Parts: sequence; C-alpha cells; structure tokens
Amino acid sequence: MKAVGRKDLTVVAVAGDGGTHDIGIQALSGAAERHDDFIYICYDNEGYMNTGNQRSGSSPLGAISGTTPILGKRQHQKDIVAIMEAHAVPYVATANASYPLDLYQKVRKAMSMVGLRFIHVYSPCPPGWGFPFSDTIRIGELAVQTGWNVLYEVENGVFQLTAGSESVARKGNPTHVREFLTAQGRFSNVTEETVQELQDWVTARWQRYLERARSS
Repeated sequence: MKAVGRKDLTVVAVAGDGGTHDIGIQALSGAAERHDDFIYICYDNEGYMNTGNQRSGSSPLGAISGTTPILGKRQHQKDIVAIMEAHAVPYVATANASYPLDLYQKVRKAMSMVGLRFIHVYSPCPPGWGFPFSDTIRIGELAVQTGWNVLYEVENGVFQLTAGSESVARKGNPTHVREFLTAQGRFSNVTEETVQELQDWVTARWQRYLERARSS
C-alpha cells in the first residue's frame, strides 16, 4: 500500500482464536509493537473448529473438545484483549455476533483511526458447542447477560462498556452463568465445583470491568 501510494483504503486482517491467541500471537504482537496501520479482527468461537474442534487458548474451563479430558479443559481461557491493550494500541474492542449494530459501530470507529486497531468478535458455534443452529443468537445474548462475554471498548486508554453489557451494568443483576453452560453440549460433563469456579471467575472479572467503567 505504501509503495503504490494508496492512502484511501483500510487494511483488515481476520483470523480465528487459534490463529490469534496461539499460532499467530507472535506476529500480531510484533505488528502492535511496530504500530502497523491496520485493523485486526479476531473471530472467536473458542476452539479450532475448522480442524475438528480442538482446544485453543480461548477455550474455557470445563469445555469438552477433541483434545481435552473427559471433564473438559482444565485451564481458564487467555484474555487476548487485555494482552493487546497492554501493547498501548489506539483502539481495542470486544463485540458479539448477536449484537451486530455494536460491531458495526466499532468497525466504523476503528476505520477512522490510525495504528493497529484490535476487535475481538465473540461468535457462538452450534456444532462445536453443541446447541441447535436456531439458538445461535440466544446463546450469544446469554454470554453477555451472564457476563461471560463483556462488550466494551478502550479508545486511547479510555474504557467504556457498550451495548448489552452497558445494559447489564445499569440493571445490576447478571444472569447466573449456569443458564449459559447448560444450554451447550460442550459443558455436559461439567461438575458443580467447576460451575462454581466459573461463576466466581466471571463475577470477579465483571466487578473489575465495573470498576473501570466507574473510574473512566
């Protein structure tokens, strides 16, 4: 683009959670450190779905995949958005396929900026997660309503909750994470102990986001 003198186009890179959290994080980190000018979109369905549903760094605790023990993954997922924010890029944001207008607005905002912009898009996967295709939007909404997936943006260091997560913060009462877990086959072997651990993890993280929102 620089060689041909084109300044009127926006460069966009798209990769899955495996290519972002794991395989491609070295190149992504280097691009962020160099302040390369493009938008990077991570399409996150919490596993290597196109090669048979293997675990990735984004797969959550307790989720069953082709490469996890019978009781599911034994580690919590990697917070890739926090990792990218630590690179001091001008814009990082989370989005969800069940909230398309929020995603649209964040892409438009990213297009108006210069430098590496990172957008994490949470996308439920019916065959990989074990739920009917007709429930896709509902599962995405449940992820936000329970605090499992938090919608926010950080623009030049300023944090702000958005869309469904902003609504949950106003109401002050997230849905219990059990409702999200029991709607999916990948958590069919999850124990009560793990359900509680996941709820505690989600609650603690949600409180940290609320504190950031109040102090912004």
